[in-house]
Amino acid sequence: MASAYLTERPALIPIAAQPGLIGIVDIGSNSVRLVVYQGLTRSPATLFNEKVMAGLGRGLAANGRLSKGAMDSTVIALSRFVALADAMGVVTLRAVATAAVREASNSEEFITRVRQETGLEIEIIDGETEARGAAQGVFAGIPDADGVVGDLGGGSLELIRVARGEVGDRISLPIGSLRLDAVRKRDRRALAPFIKKALDKVGWANTGKGLPFYMVGGSWRALAQVHIYQSGHPLPIVHQYEMPREAPASLVRSLTQIDLATLRAVPNVSTGRLPSLPGAAMLLAATVKKLGSSSIIASGYGLREGLLYGQLSAQEQSLDPLIEAARAEGMRQGRFPEHGDMLFDWMDGLFAGTGNGNATTIEPASDRRLRLAACLLSDIAWRAHPDFRAERGVDAALHGNWVAVTAAERAALAKALHHCFGGASDAPVLAIFDQLAPAELLTRARAWGLALRLGQRLTGGTATALAASRLTREGGNVVLRLDARHSALFGDSVQRRLKLLGNATGLEPKVVTA
Repeated sequence: MASAYLTERPALIPIAAQPGLIGIVDIGSNSVRLVVYQGLTRSPATLFNEKVMAGLGRGLAANGRLSKGAMDSTVIALSRFVALADAMGVVTLRAVATAAVREASNSEEFITRVRQETGLEIEIIDGETEARGAAQGVFAGIPDADGVVGDLGGGSLELIRVARGEVGDRISLPIGSLRLDAVRKRDRRALAPFIKKALDKVGWANTGKGLPFYMVGGSWRALAQVHIYQSGHPLPIVHQYEMPREAPASLVRSLTQIDLATLRAVPNVSTGRLPSLPGAAMLLAATVKKLGSSSIIASGYGLREGLLYGQLSAQEQSLDPLIEAARAEGMRQGRFPEHGDMLFDWMDGLFAGTGNGNATTIEPASDRRLRLAACLLSDIAWRAHPDFRAERGVDAALHGNWVAVTAAERAALAKALHHCFGGASDAPVLAIFDQLAPAELLTRARAWGLALRLGQRLTGGTATALAASRLTREGGNVVLRLDARHSALFGDSVQRRLKLLGNATGLEPKVVTA
């Protein structure tokens, strides 16, 4: 079968950046997945994501070979993926295979069959490259990661020390979720010694002591979903969900007592992963104990995102993925492309103490980036019915496919947009914000939202009016400075919103025209 994706390019040679859709096929030991991204950017939008639990590595432990049934399932899935990519107009489709294919004695037979029946040329990546890719995937979604990354696949576990954007010590261990499940089924008592023997090979474990453990891989993400469900956490988003270091041991105990029917009730957990969860929980508990980890942070990004991130320039990698994604969303949904950045500058004198020579506050960098993100998203709900604009803004902030943002920061963004779009002060969703973020941060976020609401009303979204006015803090006043030529912009509705902002910041409202 002929295909536009047949290539002789060596494994992991970076592809040239080009416009259009990019697809990655990840052929793992447990699952086969196609993800299509909207171009090679710092925060690429995911246009399509499909997974098939083919279990390609399930028979390796028995005879070291890929089973015919698993190969059949994988080839069927890959044929569909190629057809979908062709239909979508994917410019570049890249297929990578990990532990199962690289270790199987009949891997060449499988690769040849895939080439002949689908046209895909598979890149087999070694454990070292897989580990680096997983680490870069974590950096793509959590830029300030400092600790140890653990990527659990069906056939192997990669452990990587990361800090300051650099990949340090790393090791690939033959102890994936399928192997754990196979050992557990043969003899449950053998599982703990099997895990210990593998982890004893990590000679640099002490370098991660007292630092977070960043977990990657479908089975571990499923554990995070179980913990979210059991703990009643109000935000069911896995990326950057943080668990205490004691959580895996608790999961081990609960998974031995819970039945499959109950587990199936957990949202967003594939039934194909359920058998692997007890072993994955036991491995996670042993790993964080071995490393002396301070906490456990789930990463929604892994090898696939790492392959994209690794092709970016150093300058592109240094960009903030939250800000890049918020800016792209603002441009796509908003009326005025430059409006978010202009609003951010317009209110800087109030929150950062700049612009009037009377700096009275120092805005933390973490607040500054969240305020910028809120400004960039401040016009995304204009198409919605006025009664539902606040709901639209909250949903985008809380549940948007953002990275490099914690649950508390999502709540702050949602709080800001709630007030930006005129949300009620007694809305039920405010109680969710209180569960996710500290009161001090939410108080500041409310002020950002009221400032945005003021700016939107004053200017009607026009650049001219923003350039002719400025919001500042002067002594005990929140001052709206307005060019005298545009004094007609000030009216009753603007005055009311300025008063609300003053109440929120504990400052007296004042208007100065000059």
